[in-house]
Amino acid sequence: MGVLTYTDEQTSPVAPARIFKASILDSHILMPKLLPDAIKSIQLIKGDGGAGSIKQINFDGGFATHQIDEVDEKTFTYKYTLIEGNGISDKIEKVSYDIKFEGSPDGGSISKMTTTIYTHGDFEIKEEELKAGKEKVLGLYKVVEAYLLENPDAYV
Repeated sequence: MGVLTYTDEQTSPVAPARIFKASILDSHILMPKLLPDAIKSIQLIKGDGGAGSIKQINFDGGFATHQIDEVDEKTFTYKYTLIEGNGISDKIEKVSYDIKFEGSPDGGSISKMTTTIYTHGDFEIKEEELKAGKEKVLGLYKVVEAYLLENPDAYV
């Protein structure tokens, strides 16, 4: 098995508590509302949304199943593992994400995400595929950020 790990960091003018609640805790409500053409629904298959829960995201043309490994509302930390569906194949066993939102000096936030991809055998992921995946995730956060900036009373 191969393992590839990379870390990304993004800044936002939105406070960590607001972006964490909107993009993580209420993602099942907000994401289908903000991205109805891409995300059809998000549902809990098992659990209450805490560690050990299983969440399924239904896309137009597929799905992704996540196992929630950790949710910490005090430290704005969220860890989950993509275990089934889009993104998993005979070459990729699983993908783990470790996301943390921290306060920035200007009152906004810094999001740090570490992604670990576990591949079968000696399969290597091309740089273009990594870049495309990073851009999709960044796009989701930018949509949530834009919503929060346009709706300053939401998720306060």
